[in-house]
Amino acid sequence: MPTHTMRAVRIHEHGGPEVLRYDEVPVPEPRPGEVLVRVHAVGVNPPDWYLRGGMTTMPGKPEATVELPIIPGTDVSGVVAAVTPDVDDFAVGDEVFGMLRFPGFDGSAYAEYVAAPASDLAPKPAGVDHVHAAGVPMAGLTAWQYLIEVGHDHPSPFQEARHRPTALGAGTTVLVNGAAGGVGHFALQLAKWKGARVIAVASGAHESFLRELGADEFIDYTKSRPEELVQDLDLVLDTVGGPGSRRFLRTLKRGGSHFPVFYADFDEEEVAKLGVTVSISQVRSNGAQLAELGRLLDEGTVRVAIDSTFPLADARAAHERAARGHIQGKIVLTAA
Repeated sequence: MPTHTMRAVRIHEHGGPEVLRYDEVPVPEPRPGEVLVRVHAVGVNPPDWYLRGGMTTMPGKPEATVELPIIPGTDVSGVVAAVTPDVDDFAVGDEVFGMLRFPGFDGSAYAEYVAAPASDLAPKPAGVDHVHAAGVPMAGLTAWQYLIEVGHDHPSPFQEARHRPTALGAGTTVLVNGAAGGVGHFALQLAKWKGARVIAVASGAHESFLRELGADEFIDYTKSRPEELVQDLDLVLDTVGGPGSRRFLRTLKRGGSHFPVFYADFDEEEVAKLGVTVSISQVRSNGAQLAELGRLLDEGTVRVAIDSTFPLADARAAHERAARGHIQGKIVLTAA
């Protein structure tokens, strides 16, 4: 069993990376349905710096759910240190990974121990170390729920219709914008796993990396405008999103789909005239889906790229790295 206190990164006030403080705090007590995990590695994700910067209300939530000080983070890989009596799926000593309590800001992953809902966890793939496993959950599940299976019936905070993935297979062509990032490099690999032809868009520095992952075609957005080079696509997955996302609409064939991972504004009349679908979803914790991703990782069908690692005590440097952009894969904190 752990000692009574641990080290954790906490936010006492909103601001830049400098507000991340390395504190000594009590070890959490797992509640019914939870396990206590000794954290070995933590994945760094956009909601972590949104929270740090002042975002306190998750899309779809009616009110702020954040009270300072707060431990940020959702993605962990580690070893089960204790289980509550009602948990049957895991035992002390099991290696696990997961995305905790998302959507929400109460994952509390930037810590040496975390109390985790058992349903959010999956067995860590035996052939993948904790650093690589911690890089999977949010990015991997986002790609999975956009492209393969939503896996839940919760309404989307972004649209009335339920998100429905596009059927992928031989004869379908997918463009992934921002393909070198966390979600993008998983989306590329999952689309290839399903048999699709994949066009990867990123800066030229990432071309060899993305071709190694299976990209059939590469477009360097710093030299060319992808929307002028491709047409008749079945699907665009835009991990960048934002105001520029609508430029991809005219690359789609009638009946095609455009999935912006980050919210983007579209002209409904233009979408209807082109005969395409625009759909955005919100990733949710799902241990069963993560277990499926784990099997693909163990088989070598999918791999996770690590951009950089930092000690938990140096979370500030990890957030500074994220702010510089042009990330290849995932940033991970090491806690053991």
